[in-house]
Amino acid sequence: MIELSSVDLGLAALLVVALALTSLRVYPGMASQLLIAGLRTLIQLTLIGLVLKSLFESASLLWVALLSLIMLAVAGREVMARQHRRFAGVWGYGLGVVSMFISSFTIALFALFVVVGNEPWYQPQYAIPLLGMLLGNTMNGIALALDRLTQSAWEQRDVIEARLMLGYSSQEAVSDIRQHVFRSGLIPIINAMAAAGIVSLPGMMTGQILAGAEPVEAVKYQIMIMFLITGGAGFGTLAAVHLGVKRLFDDRERLRLDRLKR
Repeated sequence: MIELSSVDLGLAALLVVALALTSLRVYPGMASQLLIAGLRTLIQLTLIGLVLKSLFESASLLWVALLSLIMLAVAGREVMARQHRRFAGVWGYGLGVVSMFISSFTIALFALFVVVGNEPWYQPQYAIPLLGMLLGNTMNGIALALDRLTQSAWEQRDVIEARLMLGYSSQEAVSDIRQHVFRSGLIPIINAMAAAGIVSLPGMMTGQILAGAEPVEAVKYQIMIMFLITGGAGFGTLAAVHLGVKRLFDDRERLRLDRLKR
């Protein structure tokens, strides 16, 4: 494997800087976002590299569990931050965290115990990268779905309330919105699966090939990961939409937009 130097990484970073400078003429606010995101990438990946190095040497269940919970907490914060009209209070954060925990952690355990079957099952070389990929993709689907759900409910509040007055249940009043929201949440992963191997070589497969793994074996791992990610994103989005719809209505099936931050 060819090792990259700090100069190599600096040359790659120049692309982000060049894009930020160019965007000043088109969308000035985007330049700072690009630079901040690039800086976060540098700091966060460097720190996680050092953490994983120590974690791989100890292989402790306690430390693996702690890092997993930290990853979940940060992912929940990112889901909340990406929503234009999020639920007020703890619900704005809790919906994403609960949905990702239900889907990503369950599927990660299924993969570690049943599919991969490594010993011990919490071996960090498998557990942390697998959970990270599941959380990252599930996070995107849930963020898109919740943002679309709350925005659609706000924009179509008159239609929803009219349906409720006509005798529709809360689930029936937002059935079309729920369908569009679920579709929006799954579009990224469906596009990724449809283009895998033809338009793009997915990240895990590319990384293994660059590290010297046999291409066919790398493909097997990538297929497994793609299917696991699809399940995580799909079930996570379903859970988020279900919980979000329930939160939009009270026990008397009245639309409660006061539960959203304006």
